[in-house]
Amino acid sequence: MDYGMIGKLEKAKRYAEDRHRFRFNKFELTFHGDNNEHNVNYEDGNFHCDCEFFLTHKRCGHSMALEILLKDMIVETVEE
Repeated sequence: MDYGMIGKLEKAKRYAEDRHRFRFNKFELTFHGDNNEHNVNYEDGNFHCDCEFFLTHKRCGHSMALEILLKDMIVETVEE
């Protein structure tokens, strides 16, 4: 590995430790729940999950787990 890449790797590690540098705007993922897999996406500060609970409550264990995991890296969800 060349010296330039070593410097970039060190910088990347420093960046990764500072969660406030990151702000997710949108993403999509498969969430492996206890019983099923669920499709969850996030865009413009809003989650959407294909589980039945989310359809009636606009939040679910899957979306709340991601809120916890990505704290300070997404716009904070406001409960209505």
